[in-house]
Amino acid sequence: MKDKRVVITTAIILIIIGSVIVSQVLEKRYDARFTRVFLPPVDNPLYEAECASCHFLYLPGLLPAGSWTRVVDGSQRHFGHELGLSDKVREELKAYLVANAAETTGAKRSGRILDSLKGATPLRITETPYIDKKHKAIKKIIYGREAIMSFSNCIACHKTATEGNFKEANVKIPR
Repeated sequence: MKDKRVVITTAIILIIIGSVIVSQVLEKRYDARFTRVFLPPVDNPLYEAECASCHFLYLPGLLPAGSWTRVVDGSQRHFGHELGLSDKVREELKAYLVANAAETTGAKRSGRILDSLKGATPLRITETPYIDKKHKAIKKIIYGREAIMSFSNCIACHKTATEGNFKEANVKIPR
């Protein structure tokens, strides 16, 4: 009986060790695709001029190209607002966002977002499983605080978000 327990315990330990080794190998392979620590910051004056006046200037690396295409193509009804963008501006914005989307950044966070989407193209960054999972522990009532107002107001808590740095060490949740 004791020998059987030793065998079972050893087998369980070996399975756990094997799982850890496999996950580390996969993580290293993953890191080969996405090695950049931070997302590239926004460097497009047109995007900044057209979008930052209404909301946080979302970094293109937070969504895949297909999502940015959907957002820009739907700008006539952009989350309940008519943006009135000319065709030329719309095409320039789309070109910038697609060229700098999650697939192109080389950033680890972009890779994790893409992996969580499994090919989906959400309209909102807050609809990505990775972002949702990272914020699960935060109670919904916190997003209603006057200094935050919304789950989509990244800069309220992520003080270095404009630099592409979303590390938890830099998060300060306002009271």
